[in-house]
Amino acid sequence: MTAGPGARDDTGTVVGVPARVTRVVSLVPSLTETVAVTAPGLMAGATDWCTHPAGLDVPRVRGTKNPDVAAVIALRPDVVLANEEENRAADLDALRAAGLPVWVTVIRTMDEALASLRRLLTVACRVPAPSWLDEAEQAWDVRPPGPPERPGQRRRAVIPVWRRPWMVLGRDTFAGDVLARLGVVNVYAGHAERYPKVLLDDLLAARPDLVVLPDEPYRFTAGDGPECFPGVPAALLSGRHLTWYGPSLAEAPRILAAQLAAASLFGAGPGRPPG
Repeated sequence: MTAGPGARDDTGTVVGVPARVTRVVSLVPSLTETVAVTAPGLMAGATDWCTHPAGLDVPRVRGTKNPDVAAVIALRPDVVLANEEENRAADLDALRAAGLPVWVTVIRTMDEALASLRRLLTVACRVPAPSWLDEAEQAWDVRPPGPPERPGQRRRAVIPVWRRPWMVLGRDTFAGDVLARLGVVNVYAGHAERYPKVLLDDLLAARPDLVVLPDEPYRFTAGDGPECFPGVPAALLSGRHLTWYGPSLAEAPRILAAQLAAASLFGAGPGRPPG
């Protein structure tokens, strides 16, 4: 027995979710944490990149971009959880062709994340909405203490997510929406691409008030990244709290606001090394 015609994922695709779900394979780290924290007994498999919660002991099916499709099928999941940005359409089509229900999320804003997670848990996984989700909604309903919000004091920032080549947050990204809620104005929010490649000279020419450097997907650190932006305060952020949508959302406003407030020049001098 399936959920019927009303069981549509974030893409609008009808997904034949069984009336009782007992085995879930997740191809997205944040969705793995979402399910494992809420209903740990459901997890039947996850990617090698699924690092949370700590100690998660389930079969691994390689990465988000190159999952072992045969291994996923062999695990006989009732539903496979995926994301339209994280996972390749060809892999998801192969899983569907094997008869597996595949639930795909589309998340580019905080509001979408909160609504998507609630539907994923209650509809795709057949479990009650957890208390941490209510806490996350409350945490993001009231703007937390952070950068000043008066127009003249909001900080214009460039937000690299990769180096060699430099790539930054552009338009319509979840992380961009998170930062906007914390008072950070993304210099490239109006760019035609979501993750544009931008030369370091152009990043500097934009004259940002701040450079935001998360520790994933590229692991920026105090010694790797800030030195390329001399004279510009650098905020080192937790990539998990900036880009993951799951239980970490409940504490993310507090942690990110503190990290933004701690932005430092890291002793940057007048010169810079090659990008």
